[in-house]
Amino acid sequence: MIAGVNISRRRLNPKKYGQLLARALPRVIRTEKENELMLAKVWDLMKKGEETLTAEELELLEVMSTLIEKFEEEHYPIPDSPPHRVLKTLMADRGLKQKDLLPIFGSSGTVSEVVNGKRSISKSQAKRLAEFFHVSVEVFI
Repeated sequence: MIAGVNISRRRLNPKKYGQLLARALPRVIRTEKENELMLAKVWDLMKKGEETLTAEELELLEVMSTLIEKFEEEHYPIPDSPPHRVLKTLMADRGLKQKDLLPIFGSSGTVSEVVNGKRSISKSQAKRLAEFFHVSVEVFI
């Protein structure tokens, strides 16, 4: 889905879409150079503005974006963040201080140790944090 456009509801003209595919030749990306070329094609389409793209161009844009995403996930994986970093980020996003987590951890010393990565988060603390921040418990385990 591109910026809220429901692809399944668009009507494609097979002839026009086929012509676009023949010009763009989207295929599995295997090298950095192929990725850069695909990114350039995506950029050319995006410069037109989503409002002015045809259904066929939007479909091609989604196909190419999917290929780029697959390549970049495989070649530039984003490592999982340690639970204490996730906690720090959630606190910062919400403007919270360590004292705001006292009900979850029970003492300021424990809060400080967890936030600074000196103590791991227990399963029960992870459950309470997940409820408090409205996120999955897995981010704290």
